[in-house]
Amino acid sequence: MTVTHGRPMTAEITDILVAHCGLDADAAARAPAASLEELGMDSLALLELSAVVADRWQVAIPEQAGQLSIPAVADLVARRADPPGHTENSVVIDAPLGLVWEVTNDVANWTELFTEYAVVEILHREGHTVRFRLTMYPDENGVSWSWVSERTADPVSRQVRAHRVETGPFEYMRIHWRYTEEAGGTRMTWTQDFAMRPTAPVDNAAMTERINTNSVIQLAVIKDRVERTAWQRADQGSPTASGEPTGADDE
Repeated sequence: MTVTHGRPMTAEITDILVAHCGLDADAAARAPAASLEELGMDSLALLELSAVVADRWQVAIPEQAGQLSIPAVADLVARRADPPGHTENSVVIDAPLGLVWEVTNDVANWTELFTEYAVVEILHREGHTVRFRLTMYPDENGVSWSWVSERTADPVSRQVRAHRVETGPFEYMRIHWRYTEEAGGTRMTWTQDFAMRPTAPVDNAAMTERINTNSVIQLAVIKDRVERTAWQRADQGSPTASGEPTGADDE
């Protein structure tokens, strides 16, 4: 059920059709799968519906909308009003690329790298692909969110592709990690593409804002922790401080 401003989108569309287009609310309730044309909505009614939807949500309804049911129109409007989420955040870490790659791809030790993960459980490894379960610390409501993800690292291009296997409130969640050398160290970039389920407690726009806010925090934490590791290894004369590839390439 797609929700907007606390109300189901289907109810919003039904109200518009009743108030502006002459829809018989009882007839619509008796035949929820009926198309708008079957409910008696003619071309003028559809034009009025299009005008109200465009004014309220800045969404254009296709000419073929008369062949859709009210729930189908509601889903179409919701998806166009709330496009899929996309974020991109990066940080420059004052450390060699090899070390940044090693530390940030050591999934088993992510509880020491991120501040939000309480437990990491490695479920399967094959080549450069690892499947794992992440469990977060309890949120403000005492809920500990948990899900399974899978990521595949490419040590040649220094990129990682990941996705949620257990998607939870997401229809899908895909993450792309990129590592590049530049003046001042190594730039690590996270790109996330996702869409929320209609039943999710937040929409795509709200999740985009949440991810952008949290990514800045976590990237700053990772930068600090990786740089501390680089300094410690430099003091110890470790070869990884020079940026040479390490065993993390075998993830």
